[in-house]
Amino acid sequence: MTGITATSGQRADMVRNRRLLLEAATAAFAEHGVEVSIGEIAQRAGLAKGTVFRHFASKEDLLAAIMLQMLDQLIGTAERLVDADDAAAALQEFMTDGVEVLAADRAFCEVIGRPSLQHSEVRDAIGRLRDAAEALTARARDQGAVRADVTGTDIVLLLGGIHQTAAPLLAEEPHAWRRYLALALDGLRATGAPDLPYPPPGRLRLSDTDEGC
Repeated sequence: MTGITATSGQRADMVRNRRLLLEAATAAFAEHGVEVSIGEIAQRAGLAKGTVFRHFASKEDLLAAIMLQMLDQLIGTAERLVDADDAAAALQEFMTDGVEVLAADRAFCEVIGRPSLQHSEVRDAIGRLRDAAEALTARARDQGAVRADVTGTDIVLLLGGIHQTAAPLLAEEPHAWRRYLALALDGLRATGAPDLPYPPPGRLRLSDTDEGC
């Protein structure tokens, strides 16, 4: 009985420590970017530095775990909205939430293209995000709310593009991204839209590039 209790307690401590580490690392990376040291993350979490490496073999593994959290958040938003009656409003809400996530997290664009994207779970999550965005976009196309040649991959790429456009302003004007989101949404509308001058992108593979978003 004592052995079982001790094992259960150890597992509870492991779950707690992992949660504390992810919370501390997410906050630190969001504020300062990915150059934050493992020592600082451990200090923020109130844990020993060695505890970090018991949960994450490398900094890249920690970044991958945070990427998964962010991607899962975006996927969850898309899946929640996919059956909404107003597909245009659903797509707008997804894009608004998506750019807001990026604007609040300095690390996201620094992580894009890093080795953390070689993790199979992260690559799978990027695929699921693309598929969820395509489902939202397809419904908006079917309702005639967006232009017929826009794709889910376009939408996912636009999230990073909108954030990067506003990035120089965000320190002084943290909501400036809303202006560029509105411009992008206006360009997605179907009414009177001429054909785009270039074909849609293929399968979204962010790990093919070393560039940020």
